[in-house]
Order: sequence, then structure tokens, then C-alpha cells
Amino acid sequence: MSTPLFPSAPPERPVGRPLTVVLALLTVFGPISMDLYLPVLPTLTSELGAATATAQLTVTACLIGLALGQLVAGPLSDRLGRRRPLLFGVAAYIGASALCALSPSIGTLIIARFLQGLAGAVGIVIAQAAGRDLYTGGKLVRYYSRLTVIGGLAAIVGPVLGGQLAAVTDWRGLFLFLAGAGAVILSAVLFVFRETLPHHKRSTGELRQTGRDFRRLLSDRTFLGAVLVIGFAYAALFAYLSGATYVLQGIYGLSPQGYSFAFGLNSLGFMLCGFGAGRLAGRWAQKRTLLIGLLMCLVGAGGVLVTATLRLPLPAMVASLFLMVGGVAAATPPATSLALSDHPDIAGTASSLLGLTQFAFGGLAAPLVGLGGAGTAVPLGLVTVVAAALAALVYAVTIRPHSRTSPSASTAGAPAECLAAGS
Repeated sequence: MSTPLFPSAPPERPVGRPLTVVLALLTVFGPISMDLYLPVLPTLTSELGAATATAQLTVTACLIGLALGQLVAGPLSDRLGRRRPLLFGVAAYIGASALCALSPSIGTLIIARFLQGLAGAVGIVIAQAAGRDLYTGGKLVRYYSRLTVIGGLAAIVGPVLGGQLAAVTDWRGLFLFLAGAGAVILSAVLFVFRETLPHHKRSTGELRQTGRDFRRLLSDRTFLGAVLVIGFAYAALFAYLSGATYVLQGIYGLSPQGYSFAFGLNSLGFMLCGFGAGRLAGRWAQKRTLLIGLLMCLVGAGGVLVTATLRLPLPAMVASLFLMVGGVAAATPPATSLALSDHPDIAGTASSLLGLTQFAFGGLAAPLVGLGGAGTAVPLGLVTVVAAALAALVYAVTIRPHSRTSPSASTAGAPAECLAAGS
């Protein structure tokens, strides 16, 4: 029961390496903005005279901004093209980062962080939408696998880079570093990024048309299923990111160096599985690759719960987390491609819903990990198992049955030429 690998699409345009690099860099905005300054968060809290819980709102504010910003940037890019919103977004990011550096109080910093998230979201959504403009078939899935790998790498490098920069500057200097990085990317966008969405393919109708686009997307069973699958998968991932420090250091007693090694190992699994999912494109059906990723995530989450309940040794916990995180990475590229492939005319709007769901579900799941206190990993196991199980359930209900209703398209929708282009 094979499924149509990819819908018919117009011929791809040649994509040079400089543009590929710029699109990849745009995905770094979100992860780097969220966690570069985490190593100096205690110092920041003390200097601004803030409570710890209040200082943590600077992380939450950025996360909310990243979610809402994509919801705005996606539809705008479908109407105005990709380049103009991107230039505005990167310029706004530079300004917001400078405002963070100059913030005289924790309240100002929280507002600046929200604006930084809003602006940074533009790069994420444009990178996804421009990829849909430029690629089809297996190349599209491989492109999304690269974004997954780069996003994972940025999440790893962010705190490490922040820690190294903290040796030569303070928290204000870290935000100035982000502003400088934004200026470099703005220059690259000005000289390298050319419009990827032609005028005749842009949507019209202002807010009313945007509403119709959202209704169209949400009425598409495959799109809705793929979005929910990614949302629940990222809920498990954010739960891991939120609870890993407490579990590995607080419960298992790892030193900061040992924690860095364990965290790096799991992050390596994330990157390898994301890369592997892209390499499978054109050889395996997208839905099959997605199913494998979800099963990995579910088995890994189950291992976390069993390990926490039975208090098994550290290797069992690390192996379970490795499998779960790798499953999320393997599921993300095919799910993203399934969501966007059928909607090239509103790829920006579709990407915005994907991004909103990722950060919203992740933001809701992360605090749940701490409900049982710092002395147990059972809440982490429960949250990740429920999230992975819901992702698998959504796949079974919304995505998998769709392939059974159109068996005649199993080969007709994926001609040999398309497969050859994707391999």
C-alpha cells in the first residue's frame, strides 16, 4: 500500500550554494535567541534585581514571540513575497537585540525579548516557505532535514557559545553579539537572497483572504494531521529540554561536564536522525519514514518512564532519551513536507501554523515536567509518553488512512522522473 511520494509540481529552479547557506542561517535565529544567554541568566537576574521566576519570563517572552511572529510573517510573505518581510524582520531583530542589551530593568528586557522573538520568527518561517518555493520531491524533504539538523545544532551550540562569550563579556555583550550576527545575516540577505515567490503566485485579499487560507489549511486532513504530529513531537522534545538538567544532574549526579557530554550525545542523535530522514527521501515513502520516527519517539519515551519508575541506572536513561530525541528528528522532515507539499501557493501561511504549533505545544509541555519536584523523572516520562502517543494516534487517524483512500494514485502521483529528481 504505497502512497504518492510527492504531488506534481513545476520544475525546480536552480539554487546556488550561497542562497542555500543563507536559508540555513535563517533557521538559527530562534534557537540561538532562546538559549545563547542562558549561562549568564543568574548574573542577569542579580544585576537587574529580579526574582528568579521573573527573570525566567525573558525565556518565555521570546518563546511566545517566536510562536506569534510566525503566525504573522507567514501570511504576509504569501502576499508580499518572501524578500520584503525578511528584510524587515532581520532589521527589526537587530534593533530588538540592541534594545535587550540596553535594557535598564527586567520589565524592559522582557518586552525586548518578546520583540526579539517576533522578529526572529520571520527568518524561521521564510526559510521554510522559500524552501517550498524552490524544491520539490525528495529534494524538498532533504531540505527540511537540513533545517532540522541545523536547528538542533544551534540548540547545542547556543549555550556553549554563550558560555565561552561570557568569559570575555557580560549579558549585555551577548545581546550585542546577537545584534551583530543579525547585521551579518542582513547583509547576506541583501546581496544573496532574491525573491523566490513570483508575483503571479502571491495571494490577495488582505485579512479576509488570510482567514480563508487558514480555513483551507485546517480543513485539509493531511495538513492538520502533520501539524498536530509535529506539535506533539515537539512537546516531547521541549519537555526533554526543560527537564534534562534536573534529571541528569539532580537525580543521576552528573557534573556539568558529564551533563554536557550526555546532552551532546543526545543532540548528536537528533542531528544524525534528522539527516538520515532526509537521505531516505526518494527511497522510502514519506509516511513510512514518519511512522518510523514516531515509533522511535514512543519507544524512547516509554523507556524514560520505565527507567524513572524502576530507578534504572544512567545508561538506560541516556539510551531512552537518545531514542526519543532521535525519533523527533526523524519524524520532523517528512511531516513538514507532508504539510507543505500540497499548498505551494500559501506555503508561508502553512509554515506559520507549523511554527506556531511547535512552540505553543512545546511551551505548554515544558512546565509540566517540574510538577513532581526535582527528585523524580517520572513526570518527564509521563509527559513524553503522552505526547508521543498522541502524535502516533494523530498519525493513525488523520494521515495513514488517507493513503488507503487513494490507492490509484500510489504510483501515478510519483512518476519516475520525480523520483529520479529526488534521489
